Amino acid sequence: MCSLHIEEEAHLAAMGGNGDGTRTPSPRPRSHEANIALFDICWEDVLLPHMSTYLSLKDLFNLRCCSQTARRFAEASLEKRQELNFSGNNTSNIELAFKVVARCCRRLEVLHLACCKWLTDELLLPLLTNNKHRLCAVNLNECVNITALSLQPIIVECKDLRILKLSKCQWLTTGAVDALTLHQSKLVEFDISHCGAIGERCLIIFFRKLNKLTVLSLAHTPSVTDQVLIQIGNYCRELEHINLMGCVAISDYGVHALTVHCLRLRTLLIRRCPRVTEHSLAPLRQRRLYIDRPWQDNAHNAYNLNDFYPSDFLVY
Repeated sequence: MCSLHIEEEAHLAAMGGNGDGTRTPSPRPRSHEANIALFDICWEDVLLPHMSTYLSLKDLFNLRCCSQTARRFAEASLEKRQELNFSGNNTSNIELAFKVVARCCRRLEVLHLACCKWLTDELLLPLLTNNKHRLCAVNLNECVNITALSLQPIIVECKDLRILKLSKCQWLTTGAVDALTLHQSKLVEFDISHCGAIGERCLIIFFRKLNKLTVLSLAHTPSVTDQVLIQIGNYCRELEHINLMGCVAISDYGVHALTVHCLRLRTLLIRRCPRVTEHSLAPLRQRRLYIDRPWQDNAHNAYNLNDFYPSDFLVY
């Protein structure tokens, strides 16, 4: 009992102090957690799949400026990025940022570049070359400073292409559409509005092969005639939305072909087509389609810019 009592007093004295009123500090275990930084967390398993997906392009470029490690992380995030949207971005020095993206991105599936006035073949081709085997949707609406050369990797190499938008691309030629006809057969959405260099024969052949289309915009394309609409009706039986606004060469005859054969049609944009009357539209109205022209159409309504893009399913 005495020995036990002595040991207990010694233990309490060690815990209580040094005999001079001061307390002996206990050794603190070394903590490694306090030294862990963000980039010490596993990139492949945690940061890239679970964090980088929430960062915008702006966030990644801001992060890229912080350090060499942050730069490597930002570029690794770009490499795994599946969607890229530069549409309408015409800020200063945007070309420099695009060159970084073109170099880093390797897994893009969706590419939005509408209204990029600065975009040229020299900038676009490296990006397409690095991502041509995965791209399924490409939007080049109003990219006025590129040429048909940029379409070559898209047409020939993008075997899974489903959506292609080329509205107001005056550089789009009959030859480019012929190449599309030859190499692409899986398109479901196609926009060539305001493309005046394409011929009627070219479109007739095109729609004989592209029979999976569900969304089609041909607004203000002069070569769209009744014969083209007949081919669309005969071969594009899955069509759901079509924009024929401003196609002045079409008439009731062509619209009737759509009425008879395109039984899945849900939307018809037909304003500014003076030869189309209620004789062809009335049967469609009975099917409760959306038709942008009212029953009592006033062909002399004042010009309205919104008439060109009344619905967002065909816009950028």
